[in-house]
Amino acid sequence: MADRLRGKVAIVTAAGQGIARACAMRFAAEGARVIVNDIRPDAAAEVVGEIAAAGGHATSFVADVAQSACVQAMVADAVALFGRLDVLLNNAAFPAFGRVEDMSDELWRAVFAVTLDATFYGVRAAIPAMVATGGGSGINMVSAAGLGGGAGPAAYGAAKAAVLNLTRTAAIEAAARKVRVNAICPGSIDTPPLRMFVDALPGGRDGFERQIPAKRIGQPEEIANVALFLASDEASYLTGSVIVADGGVLAGIGQGLPAEWSS
Repeated sequence: MADRLRGKVAIVTAAGQGIARACAMRFAAEGARVIVNDIRPDAAAEVVGEIAAAGGHATSFVADVAQSACVQAMVADAVALFGRLDVLLNNAAFPAFGRVEDMSDELWRAVFAVTLDATFYGVRAAIPAMVATGGGSGINMVSAAGLGGGAGPAAYGAAKAAVLNLTRTAAIEAAARKVRVNAICPGSIDTPPLRMFVDALPGGRDGFERQIPAKRIGQPEEIANVALFLASDEASYLTGSVIVADGGVLAGIGQGLPAEWSS
């Protein structure tokens, strides 16, 4: 095991699968004691078991992070168990899709509760806990949907845009107290929801990947590498930033060049 997070304590929300699972695994491999959060007990326990089998240290905290009291309890539990909190990675989200005029009040609120409110609760609870032991790193997952408009992700995109603004605001407020708050904007990453979406497209995975300058879908471990950097002391002067990891998609928006030009 490496030691870039040796002695640190990290919470990763919605870590039962996908990107957050990869982040929890990577944090543990780098020496962190990890609290694996998920709303599904079996999923959380499975990740904890995988970390333990690899020689790492992790414990689960099963909770709905859209509930303020649950997040407060999770942070308090981390401090009670390990004496500190150094890293919080907010990953929980509800990526529902629907046109603005078709979006019900209930769905709109549900998307914001999981995607924005849970992130707010986490940042709010984590800052004082981190300040108490000399600082820390908050990492919020954003999305390309939060960086620009598009047909379909009305609530999800609005919530992710709000997460980005929350990230910057919290970063400014906490910077002098040695707490950094940054965001990661993953592009198309090989997770179960994306595979279902891509497989249903007329061109399938091959057609989808041809639209990406890197010509491939990203892997969860590649986002975990970015999260590790932000969690580590190597990112000590980075706060209020968003790191886009999308294989070059955002860099080419608006150019309108034929796909074969980048092949």
